[in-house]
Amino acid sequence: MKIIERIKNKKIKCAVIGLGYVGLPLAVEFAKAGYEVIGIDLDEKKVKAINKKKSYIEDVKESDVKEMVASGRLRATSGYEILKKVDTINICVPTPLRKTRDPDISYIVDACGHISNYLRKGQLVILESTTYPGTTEEMMLPILESTGLKVGKDFYLVFSPERVDPSNSSYRTKNIPKVMGGVTSNCTKAAVALYSNTMDTVVPVSSPRVAETVKLLENTFRSVNIGLVNEMALMCSKMDINVWEVIDAASTKPFGFMPFYPGPGLGGHCIPIDPLYLSWKARLYGFEARFIELASQVNSQMPEHILHILAGALNEKKKSVADSKILMMGVAYKKDVADARESPALEIFDMLSKKGAKLSYNDPFIESIRYRGRKVNSTKLTKKNLSGYDCILIITNHSSYDYKFVVENAKLIIDTRNATKNIKGKNRKKIVCL
Repeated sequence: MKIIERIKNKKIKCAVIGLGYVGLPLAVEFAKAGYEVIGIDLDEKKVKAINKKKSYIEDVKESDVKEMVASGRLRATSGYEILKKVDTINICVPTPLRKTRDPDISYIVDACGHISNYLRKGQLVILESTTYPGTTEEMMLPILESTGLKVGKDFYLVFSPERVDPSNSSYRTKNIPKVMGGVTSNCTKAAVALYSNTMDTVVPVSSPRVAETVKLLENTFRSVNIGLVNEMALMCSKMDINVWEVIDAASTKPFGFMPFYPGPGLGGHCIPIDPLYLSWKARLYGFEARFIELASQVNSQMPEHILHILAGALNEKKKSVADSKILMMGVAYKKDVADARESPALEIFDMLSKKGAKLSYNDPFIESIRYRGRKVNSTKLTKKNLSGYDCILIITNHSSYDYKFVVENAKLIIDTRNATKNIKGKNRKKIVCL
């Protein structure tokens, strides 16, 4: 296969469609491996940033972008015409849910349409966007073969799920094992050759459907276990048992137990969404994924539970939620990231606003949010500010927060992440935990 020879000799050009939290790190790794890489994104701000040697993704070092752009191995464009000149094409576009909770693969369809306009013999096309089983073969393949080219012979088609974990300093794109399943064995061989020269570990599987399901299983596993521990938190709350102490003690068992932790709800681009892709596909086969649906229901109840705890704590202070001054600490969906997608903080913000609370927020990673058409800026955590609020609501446990300072100066704290667990003494009385 000529494509494998060209990959091994690093005489290929790579295109990455979508330069977000998945696409940009991948493009940089391909460039660092010695390939010429062209990133494609419709967002001109991203294109300009890369061409000016700037990184807008926390997990991508600006020094790496600068070095790769300066070397001529990385550049960006908003046009698709470049596809006719490249040898490999990676699709890293968003796959959200519609309001009906059905998969929205319109971004993948759009990318495939552009690829089909320029597809030529010998090209390798790889989908990395999370999707339901069957997408690669049932949706992508017909579009690409409508050109008259045949998969496995004229071009190669593969699914390889992204496994990015933002802010994880131990596991990055290069050292996370890369699963891949080709439509044919030749497709898989071509992808293995590309990724073996770039990533530390490559894990080939028998088909795209297997690879698509691998990613959904990984995040469904997390969703179901978080749902279990959230239900445990709700149950322990009823029985006046400290769920955090229960988890810590259970974690001392050296086998048969893996700790998951409760929280104000699920957020981000994967865990709240991916399991529903799997359950949606299962329903098409007449199968009801009851664990998945139940976990989603339990996890979606958590913002309401937080409001119940908050209202109860304020009532003990002879105050109602309405007109109370509340500061929300953290709106990012997880700690130490600048990403509020699907964050439970936004839902809680909306719910409290509707109940008449006077709301502010602080997040060292997110300078502002949009709420009902208006911009809300992050406020500072000063001694004066903290003491002026009726309640501090900890939603995201960023590492940079000085929790001791916050507790010392706050009147009341609702801690949904057990971030204040190390606070001792009389100040402990100010804190109400999930």
